[in-house]
Amino acid sequence: MPHIKFEHVDVAFDDTPVLKDINLDLHEHRIGIIGANGSGKSTITRLINGLGEPTSGSVSVDGFDVAEHAKELRKKIGFIFSDAENQIVMPNVRDDVAFSLRRFKMSKQRRNELVDAALARFQLTNLADHSPHTLSGGQKQMLAMAAVLVIEPILILADEPTTLLDLINRNRIRREFAALDQQVIVVTHDLDFISDFDRVICIDNHSIAYDGLPADAISFYTELMEQRALR
Repeated sequence: MPHIKFEHVDVAFDDTPVLKDINLDLHEHRIGIIGANGSGKSTITRLINGLGEPTSGSVSVDGFDVAEHAKELRKKIGFIFSDAENQIVMPNVRDDVAFSLRRFKMSKQRRNELVDAALARFQLTNLADHSPHTLSGGQKQMLAMAAVLVIEPILILADEPTTLLDLINRNRIRREFAALDQQVIVVTHDLDFISDFDRVICIDNHSIAYDGLPADAISFYTELMEQRALR
């Protein structure tokens, strides 16, 4: 598994704190990040993917500073957004999956093999010529996963991957994530989704409030939110 390290990371926008003194050593297979809206949890995944930089401190993946090696690392890291519409860039499903491979030098045959395998894995083969915008919510999220996994990443980041899905598709996404060999880091409000993860981190007031096993972290977070509701 990749080794991700946060060392004394602060992030602020216009002097407004987003993250404060974050120190993390992430090496488990499946890691969940929970917290209230605006707590800073999504910023953590964006720092790992090089979509943002710390105001101070450093973030590294396998010893490589993300700020210095963002371009190279993004070839190895997949990112899944909460709204799959935001990841659609091409007019049909097949081309949308193939678009992810544009940064890699390979033969046309190899590219077609990877795309075919990704479409088959997520039951999208029969929809290959369809416009992605005509797919159901669940199918769009499957397309997002196919487009990410076709690059064979070492790490998958996901920001609220089940937010817009009904129960059937939420459970399907959960099964797909459970079957992944790659390291997975998921930001979510869906506490059931991360209940069998290896580790769950709770972010509160822009800092790490709890870091441990899922049951303990979820219990801590639930109690914290109940106390806030009573104030």
